[in-house]
Amino acid sequence: MAVTKAKPAKKTGSAKITPASYGAKDIQVLEGLDPVRKRPGMYIGSTGLTGLHHLIWEVVDNSVDEAMAGYCTTITVTINEDGSCSVHDDGRGIPVDPYPSGPHKGKSALEVVLTVLHAGGKFGGEGYKVSGGLHGVGVSVVNALSRRLIAEIDRDGAKYKQEFIDGGNPKTKIQKVGAASSKAKTGTTISFWPDPIIFASEGVEFVARTVLERLQTIAFLNRNLEVIFEDKRKDKKDKVTYQYKGGIVDFVKHLNVARESLFNKVAHYEASEADQTLEIALQWNTGYYEGIFGYANGISTVEGGMHVEGFKTALTSVLNKYARSSGGLKEKDENLLGEDIREGLTAIITVKLREPQFEGQTKAKLGNVSIRSFVQKETNTKLEEWLLENPTEANRIIKKAVAAAQARIAAKNARNAVRRKTALSGAGMPDKLKDCQSSNPAESELFIVEGDSAGGTAVDARDPQKQAILPIRGKILNVERARLDKMLKNTEVQALITAIGGGVGNDEFVADKARYHKVIILADADVDGSHIRTLLLTFFYRQMRPMVESGFIYIAQPPLFSTEVGKEKTYLKDESAKEKFLTANPNHKKEFQRLKGLGEMDWQELRSTTMDAGTRTLLQVNVEEAAEAENVMSVLMGDDVESRKAFIQKNARDVRNLDF
Repeated sequence: MAVTKAKPAKKTGSAKITPASYGAKDIQVLEGLDPVRKRPGMYIGSTGLTGLHHLIWEVVDNSVDEAMAGYCTTITVTINEDGSCSVHDDGRGIPVDPYPSGPHKGKSALEVVLTVLHAGGKFGGEGYKVSGGLHGVGVSVVNALSRRLIAEIDRDGAKYKQEFIDGGNPKTKIQKVGAASSKAKTGTTISFWPDPIIFASEGVEFVARTVLERLQTIAFLNRNLEVIFEDKRKDKKDKVTYQYKGGIVDFVKHLNVARESLFNKVAHYEASEADQTLEIALQWNTGYYEGIFGYANGISTVEGGMHVEGFKTALTSVLNKYARSSGGLKEKDENLLGEDIREGLTAIITVKLREPQFEGQTKAKLGNVSIRSFVQKETNTKLEEWLLENPTEANRIIKKAVAAAQARIAAKNARNAVRRKTALSGAGMPDKLKDCQSSNPAESELFIVEGDSAGGTAVDARDPQKQAILPIRGKILNVERARLDKMLKNTEVQALITAIGGGVGNDEFVADKARYHKVIILADADVDGSHIRTLLLTFFYRQMRPMVESGFIYIAQPPLFSTEVGKEKTYLKDESAKEKFLTANPNHKKEFQRLKGLGEMDWQELRSTTMDAGTRTLLQVNVEEAAEAENVMSVLMGDDVESRKAFIQKNARDVRNLDF
């Protein structure tokens, strides 16, 4: 999971256009790359850290397309000492010959690709049989949102170079600058400096961990492709190489490394027909959550799609058939449900097809109907063969699924008990919930506050029209290690479920039925507070994941320090804010007070620093890399202590607020 800053909205005015004055002169035509700079969010999602890193993905995706086409063996991503990024591949190199016709006739193909939206080798012709970049807008967007970009191409024994500045304006024409690199006779290197004006909200500093997660996934999905990351920045120097001979089999093993596998083998099969291929790897663990991750032409389809549907349908059919034939299910027993069979399953489903139909600009869901029947047919055949060839593993899968079915029935009974209790208690809301007056979820906020004392302060500090307060006592149950039936017996979990509404469990929960579209975790800025935040995030990710995917979960940021400037108290969010304050106020002599507890602020201070929508800063929680989020959750909240220790040691340098 990742967090994105959500700052208070500013009121803006706009000139009024009357019907009489509205004419052709009022129609604005944006040419070239102007639309990208005018509305960058339409092209890269946001102008925060997510959008900043999207620039790297756009360039890397082009290199991956070369790899999928069979022309690239190595991709290198470098964060340079000055903070810029360079992406190199040893593919064929972007064409440099003059464009043959139309308004761009005479310009080099390289310049057209870098300055014209929707120009590239994936929009017809035979440049690429499969491509992940078809639905995006490519490297021209990177150029538009950079203050500087340099393209270097090795082709036909020569090296070519062209530089662009100020959002994609050619500084030079394409130039032949020498012989091609002796190591790479062909290839492309794109170096770019993101425009700090575009990314002013959160800056232009790339996060190494974010880049590494994406690059490792790329290496898993492209067997034998060498993917290199190098960080040359001061105090962050690092070099990591990913290359997996086992491909997605290694991917499944990686995702299950912090879990106890149900058996050592990883089921794996491949198939191809006409213009589409599939490769699937799967393995069960002893945990309670499923992790099925779909990819189409290397693009993560976080909302699934036809390939995932086909797999799930066949999986349920094949396992029930095997359970009947092996005696795992008796004649009188009901069939296992898909959710029973998928409990503890980790699976990678990757397909490649000639013309992928993605739903939405984010490519979150694959819509090709033909791939569903293809995946379903091949899974029916090949998974059945695997089960027959591996009876010991197959029987363990069936036993686990049967146990999951029994737990599902127990959880259903527990849910009904919670509902009956709610119905009998009158209004149905937890006694300690101080609800808001508004019944409009879009404007309603629920603050989950640690402890009754801080809850009382928050009640005084809130806006009662739109802000509700739910105090929780102590640390809630770690849901990573508990099935739903056990979870529903926990008092604090019951209070959360009842207050939020929408149900519980990812098979039942509906985000649109939630009573609040902002659920804000308000905990102390110390170790205990961090643990409580993590436990709550685990609960939302595992049992109300649509809330996370819809962007409804936030983390409040109470200040960590206070100091006095004259007679006024000034609050500072963290160490970074403190350093900036001292830089701006070098003669400041007053002490800084470290505010570890919410109880150290009175209600007026809590309101102005943390709860007032006009002055606060929130962190919005979202899921970017679903497979890696699944892995991190299991590492941090599971039973494998060594994996957790290794993760913390490896990623400590990327932590912005670390408290001991």
